[in-house]
Amino acid sequence: MKKLSSIMVALLMCSLTFAQQALWGGAPVVSPEIHDDNTVTFRLKAPKAVKVQLTGDFLPTQKITTPMGEFDGPGFADLKEGKEGVWEFTTSTPLQPELYSYSFIVDGLRMMDPSNVYAIRDVATVTNVFIIGGERADLYKVNKVPHGTVRRMWYNSPTLDMDRRLTVYTPAGYETSGKRYPVFYLLHGAGGDEEAWINLGRTSQILDNLIAQGKAQPMIVVMTNGNAWQEAAAGESPKGFVAPSMRPEERAKAPEGGFELSFPEIVKFVDKNFRTLANKKNRAIAGLSMGSFHSCNISKLYPDMFNYVGLFSGASAKNDKSTSPVYADFEGKLKVQFDKKPALYFIACGKTDFVMKGVTDFRKLLDEKGYKYEYLETDGGHIWKNWRIYLTEFAPKLF
Repeated sequence: MKKLSSIMVALLMCSLTFAQQALWGGAPVVSPEIHDDNTVTFRLKAPKAVKVQLTGDFLPTQKITTPMGEFDGPGFADLKEGKEGVWEFTTSTPLQPELYSYSFIVDGLRMMDPSNVYAIRDVATVTNVFIIGGERADLYKVNKVPHGTVRRMWYNSPTLDMDRRLTVYTPAGYETSGKRYPVFYLLHGAGGDEEAWINLGRTSQILDNLIAQGKAQPMIVVMTNGNAWQEAAAGESPKGFVAPSMRPEERAKAPEGGFELSFPEIVKFVDKNFRTLANKKNRAIAGLSMGSFHSCNISKLYPDMFNYVGLFSGASAKNDKSTSPVYADFEGKLKVQFDKKPALYFIACGKTDFVMKGVTDFRKLLDEKGYKYEYLETDGGHIWKNWRIYLTEFAPKLF
């Protein structure tokens, strides 16, 4: 009987082995492989391919023209075919610490790296990701520190006449501390949604690490959906698995300034459902690109709501054609806001960002009026690398 049991176990192990080989297609291809010197090798098994390329934000940039303007896009590199149809490319120089994204292009067709299960969606583009650790990039990693909690929640917006979804980060210990916390409202850019900052921006990792290091105060971070026509991120609403897009025809359906006008509903919901310090002194708002535009307008529309304001790669400007109360009397609202002396007004932009002119013009106005602000200028353009940097610089200045 004992001998029979041993034979059965051996047969079972053989079956599992064959099953695993069938499932994974034999020996795996390692990609990306990060070497000790921080050079990286990418591999793809494609024996029938004619041409395989790599595109990623660590390669030399190229100019891309869009309806929103010209900006720096990811570059391209050719892979060389080796044994058994495995194509390979190794970076010529070590990569600096950062979170990087990439994908392959096989005979003109963009595809994911089948050897890398880690990916992030940005609007309708999905790319693989990897991290080169060290320096600031260590803030983007999950380290052995106390971790906060991330919730997806729904609230009702009478102004927009729908239930809407948002993402909320609460710091480590929130559930048991009994304390009240300041709140930081963090807004995404055009094409983004309530998933953008938590995924692409690495918000929870950054806050966990900054708080653990004593560089930032424990705070609640609320990441909203700034698309006034949208209930939630693509695939997360009753509309089902719709394709993510900018959808200009849907944007046109939203009331002008609707998101800004409805923002107090978000603040009310958060103050009701979380232990917050519900006053101006303990509230901050910041955003990237479109979220910067929203943050600028919301903070001056409600000058008694936020004491800290961050504008990442964008700002607002006069709009004499608008009939919305949000955009009327631009300079008048700005004066009221600065007369109330916000604790911090922070502006940041990349040197080659296509919004730089607008940011420069806005700064010129602030300088002419004598309004105090802090300014940070970085290399690069309208990219998540910069927005993660700005978050790591802005959060420690709060509260």
